[in-house]
Amino acid sequence: MILNNISGNKLFEGWHKQYSHKSEILNCEMRFAIYLPPQASSKTPVPVMYWLSGLTCSDENFMQKAGAQKLAAQLGIAIVAPDTSPRGEGVADDENKAYDLGLGAGFYVNSTQEPWKKHYQMYDYIVSELPALIEANFPVTTQRMISGHSMGGHGALTIGLRNPELYQSISAFSPICNPVNCPWGEKAFSAYLGKNKADWKAYDSCEILSKLAHHQPILIDQGSNDSFLQEQLKPENLSTIASSKQGQFTLNMREGYDHSYYFISTYIDSHLKFHAKNLALIKN
Repeated sequence: MILNNISGNKLFEGWHKQYSHKSEILNCEMRFAIYLPPQASSKTPVPVMYWLSGLTCSDENFMQKAGAQKLAAQLGIAIVAPDTSPRGEGVADDENKAYDLGLGAGFYVNSTQEPWKKHYQMYDYIVSELPALIEANFPVTTQRMISGHSMGGHGALTIGLRNPELYQSISAFSPICNPVNCPWGEKAFSAYLGKNKADWKAYDSCEILSKLAHHQPILIDQGSNDSFLQEQLKPENLSTIASSKQGQFTLNMREGYDHSYYFISTYIDSHLKFHAKNLALIKN
């Protein structure tokens, strides 16, 4: 598969680069960003944290606003940030150009419905195609961590929980924890997956976790002043289920914080340290 290097910037002795490639799964041109820390080389490949962004975002939001690269450089962790949906001419979009459906709003599912299913196979892209591409072309190991924000937090939780053999740890900021029971999820799942709500459960972290006896370590940070907290995010639903399961689960309610990248940039270092500790890159 051909990778086209779009841009590159050196920071903290590592490199942030953007690439485009033709996705066979999504049937369109896709873009992703990667930060390679200074330790990364063919002799010393590094583990990868996959970051999934939220509604309306692209690969650029996290890389430009979160401020994760400095600690990632110190810890020796690569960061990969894909786009949030298929893009390009011929890719279906919401007829009303709504922000929460269509372009920028792939919800990390494999769509089964027209006109979405030709391109909107984001679950398979994140789990299979993109990691294979990264591991074939960059000095990284097969050790993966996954994290995300809002819709991307939903993606991180569902993808991580469904694939514990692929992701050693999971973290999220302000995730949509129970999408089968919130307006964002109901709208997206109805369009992408159809009206049968039984089909939605495969992409709901509460439903997935309820069927597991144990899970890998999970860290969630949620702002108390998040305007989407009660109606859309529902972290307490996931926390209640996790309390009866085996595995490390931490939900931090952060007083006064909202849904923005001000919140993410405040606590991103604690998430990187959480993942690094679970990979034994640091002791504390």
